[in-house]
Amino acid sequence: MDEIIEHPEHGARNEKKETVIISGSSGLVGFPLIEKLAKNYRVVGLDRLGPPYPPLQAECVNFDITDEKAIDAAMERIRYGYGNKIAAVIHLAAFYSFNTKESPGYEEINIKGTRKFLRQLQDFEVDQFIYASSNLIYKPTEPGRKIDEDCPVEANWGYPDSKIQTEELIRENNGDIDTVFLRIAGVYDEQCHSIPISQQIKRIYEKELISHFYSGDLDHGDVFVHLDDVLDAILKTVDKRKELPHEIAINIGEPSSPTYQELQNAIGKNLHGKEWETYEMPKSIAKAGAWTRNLIGDPFIKPWMIDRADDHYELDISRAKEVLGWEPTHRIMDTIPEMIANLKKDPKAWYKENDLDYDG
Repeated sequence: MDEIIEHPEHGARNEKKETVIISGSSGLVGFPLIEKLAKNYRVVGLDRLGPPYPPLQAECVNFDITDEKAIDAAMERIRYGYGNKIAAVIHLAAFYSFNTKESPGYEEINIKGTRKFLRQLQDFEVDQFIYASSNLIYKPTEPGRKIDEDCPVEANWGYPDSKIQTEELIRENNGDIDTVFLRIAGVYDEQCHSIPISQQIKRIYEKELISHFYSGDLDHGDVFVHLDDVLDAILKTVDKRKELPHEIAINIGEPSSPTYQELQNAIGKNLHGKEWETYEMPKSIAKAGAWTRNLIGDPFIKPWMIDRADDHYELDISRAKEVLGWEPTHRIMDTIPEMIANLKKDPKAWYKENDLDYDG
């Protein structure tokens, strides 16, 4: 018979604030989220060893999600410092890459890593587990037909497939922990910080020939959401944790999706004072071109992306309004002028901020 271990209700840092844990705490979402949560909660940031680090409002605990012993050590540190009771765990840590359609990171970090992390959490009293999922898990739709949380899922590359599998394993292993799946659209802010949008801006800014061609339907598009609106959604999810059901999925995105042509025109007007002429390119030609470009360099557009170019996403966010009292206050089409203004003000800094190569 296993020995029953009595865990302390409070840790060494005996404060009245409840504890919130954030994995991936130094990332685009995690860093500012800590600053906001710290006003009302004691926040612990879990992240890999070395820079970048979460803000000073949170204790940084080293955390390797692929190593169960490392996860165990991190959680024991949290138990010592903060006790056994955790108000919310916000799981942002994930692997994501446009460089390849498939990667071992999707399996090792997103799927197996989450399973290991959730297993360790079973030894704590956790009120809520928030999983940062993605709108890309859904089967693409057609313009005018919105996707709600009960719509079918369908993955055509490694990242959304890993999110679908991880959502399922969480449902199978969350035990008594209440769980929220936030299916978040593509995140952006005034500096851009959106990989596909920054690449689209770069192509038009540099007047590349390829910027005038697209291998998909120009009247299709993706859904986005401003970073500040994501932070607000997560804060509301934590604050309302006692009002939510045991398991719930919630779409987090803007109520309308710009088409690729609309983005092209907005970027072109703000950069060069005119709408950007864009032509649909046959997929066979686009794939051949992408394959050739990959032979002589490392361009953003990969051959496997061509098959996804027609994908269209529009989100129904009525559940977020109903259960969280949340709706976005920003729109990407209103923010593009600010992105472009920041680019023009300091191109080198903007390129660096968006991990782009700057040639001057």
